[in-house]
Amino acid sequence: VQLQASGGGLVQPGGSLRLSCAASGRIFSIDARGWYRQAPGKQRELVAVITRGGTTNYADFVKGRFTISRDNAKNTVYLQMNTLKPEDTAVYYCNANSAGWPYWGQGTLVTVLQ
Repeated sequence: VQLQASGGGLVQPGGSLRLSCAASGRIFSIDARGWYRQAPGKQRELVAVITRGGTTNYADFVKGRFTISRDNAKNTVYLQMNTLKPEDTAVYYCNANSAGWPYWGQGTLVTVLQ
């Protein structure tokens, strides 16, 4: 499974960005897909996940602001991020789980200005 993330950038507080993560390879084996983030000096943390069946789960710190969705025809998962805050600044990584094995995209930087 290969994952290609895109969509990061620089944004003002209160602004929006949409991240995309396209999957290729053994995509039929993917059970769930998600987004994680890692801020400087901090551990990587879960942001949102969506299962094969479409069930979603969010970290408390993004509930009501971020939305994860998937386009199965394009093998792509999106993370719509609204009302961004400076503390959302991080490298965002897309993730896919296949038979219990995690796969990671290359990361895309999101910077929310102070």
